[in-house]
Amino acid sequence: MHVYIVFAHPSRRSFTGDVLAEFCRGLEDGGHSYEIGDLYEMDFRTDMSLDEYNREMNVYGNRPDLPVPPDVQAEHAKIEKADGLVFIFPVWWSDCPAKLKGWFDRVCVCGYTYVYENEEYPISGLQIDKALVLCTAGHTREHLEETDILESMRCIYLNDRLRPDIGVAQADMVVLGGMAEGEESIRQENLARAYQSGKEFC
Repeated sequence: MHVYIVFAHPSRRSFTGDVLAEFCRGLEDGGHSYEIGDLYEMDFRTDMSLDEYNREMNVYGNRPDLPVPPDVQAEHAKIEKADGLVFIFPVWWSDCPAKLKGWFDRVCVCGYTYVYENEEYPISGLQIDKALVLCTAGHTREHLEETDILESMRCIYLNDRLRPDIGVAQADMVVLGGMAEGEESIRQENLARAYQSGKEFC
């Protein structure tokens, strides 16, 4: 299986960077290939331009066939080569960093992952066998569950951004939490889980 990994953290020298490395090591040991899209390294533009907004909001009269910017076309090409799609990021204020939210805003565009009900255009984009959200968190998983933050994130990712009707056959979320406690045992447990998530990815 070929996997496109969207990585959203300013530093590879972070715990989230270590999770990326372990996940990739697991993919290699599992016989998978991968490509990494490091949004900060790429300086991926977060904000929609006015032309992009107009294209999405039907200003041109339901025209999802209009072109998208070259950086978005490049992301589409990476996705189309992949069987799996993985997002690795830290949980900041109960969601992903702005770079990744902007990736969804700009990459998951009309005519690629969705069309409006009154449009006759086919959806041309995602055909992903499996998607995985692999995120790090300072809070423990128990805290995120008690405060309903985890349920909210599940709804956002699994019921909206990565749902079957946009072309994602299966999606899952793994939270590597408890990092604010600073315990080495928690760190190693989370890294081991990241490795296994890569090795068993299918």
